[in-house]
Amino acid sequence: MCNDQSVSAGEGMSSTRIFLGLDSGATTCKVNGIDAEGRPLDTVLRQFPTRSREGREALLRDWIHAAETFLDAHRLTWDAVAGVGIAMPGPFDSYGVLGALPNYPPELRGWNYRADLEDCLQRQAVRHLPVATGNDGHLAGLAEAREIQRDASGGVLLFAPGSGLGSAFVDASGRVLEGDHHSAAFFCCMPLPYAELGLPKLSCGCGRDWGCTERYCALSGLPDLIRLVLPRHPEHPYHDGSRTERGQALELRDRAQQQDPLALEVFDLQARALGFAVAMGSMAYDPTHVVIGGGLMDPEATTPAFRQRYLDGIRNAATPYLWIPPEDLQIRPARLGEHAQAVGAALLALQG
Repeated sequence: MCNDQSVSAGEGMSSTRIFLGLDSGATTCKVNGIDAEGRPLDTVLRQFPTRSREGREALLRDWIHAAETFLDAHRLTWDAVAGVGIAMPGPFDSYGVLGALPNYPPELRGWNYRADLEDCLQRQAVRHLPVATGNDGHLAGLAEAREIQRDASGGVLLFAPGSGLGSAFVDASGRVLEGDHHSAAFFCCMPLPYAELGLPKLSCGCGRDWGCTERYCALSGLPDLIRLVLPRHPEHPYHDGSRTERGQALELRDRAQQQDPLALEVFDLQARALGFAVAMGSMAYDPTHVVIGGGLMDPEATTPAFRQRYLDGIRNAATPYLWIPPEDLQIRPARLGEHAQAVGAALLALQG
C-alpha cells in the first residue's frame, strides 16, 4: 500500500538512534523526531499535505513521504530509526483503529492504520519498526508535560484550542491518561456552563446538544460568537457583509492584536470559557500545572500582550471555582507549539 521508493536502509549503518513522530490531520501531516534522551531534533516546522479524501493508500504514501523528507533533511537513513509514533484525532474504535471522525471520510472508519503503517515501514526500512499511536491531544500533553517535568514536579493538564479543542492529563510520573477506550480527558464535548458567559447553548458538530465546551473555546465556534457579539458594535465593518463567516473568524486574531473592540470581546469570552474548563479539569485531575496551547499562544503569530491578556482571562475565570489555592495552580503557555503532537508521538514510540 505504500511507495517502495525509500531512503536507503543499511547504507553507512549510522550509530544514531532516533524515534520519528508523525502528527496526521485530515489535510496536513507534521513530522519531527527525538533522540534516545527524548530531546526534539528539529525546531523547523515540517508540514506536508495529506490526501485523506483519496483513501488509505494515499495517506500511507503521504506519511512515508513526510518521514523520509525529515530523514533526508537530517542526513539519516531508516537504519537510524528505532521506532515510529503517529498522533491521530479520535475517537478510536480500538487501539490503532479509526472511529467515526468528522474531518475524515466515513469510509476510513474501522481502518487499522497502525497495522498498515507497520507493514509499510517494514518494506521501507527492510526490517520491523514498531508503531505506537495515540490521540493527538493526549500526545501533545505528553510532550508539553515532559518539558515541564524536567524541572518541576506535578501533574499537567493541557488545553489546546485550535480548529477544535485538544486536551490531555499527564500524571506526575509522566504517564498520559488514556482511559479504557482511549478517550480520557476529552473536554471538547463536555458541557460548559454557558449561561455564566451570558451566551446561549451552541450546537456542536458532534451532535450533542448540551453546550459542548469546544464551541465556546475553539475556532469552530468563532462565527457563532461573532454573530452574537456583533450587535453590540454597530459601527464594525463586519456589518457590511463583504466577508464570509469563515473569513471573519480567520482574521479575528490579527484584529484583536490591533485592538479591535469586537475581536477583543470575542477572545475575552473564549478565555473565560476556557477558564471554566480549567476549573473543571482541576477538580477532576488535581494538577499542579495547566498548559495552554493552540494558535492563540503561538509566539510567531501573537504579541506578548495578547497572550498575557488571554492567560489572565483564563486565570480570572477559573479562580473563583478552584478547590485548591489559586497560587498552587500554575497556568502557563505551551513551549512546543505546533511541534507538540509530533514530538509526543515520538515520545510514545520511545516509551515502547
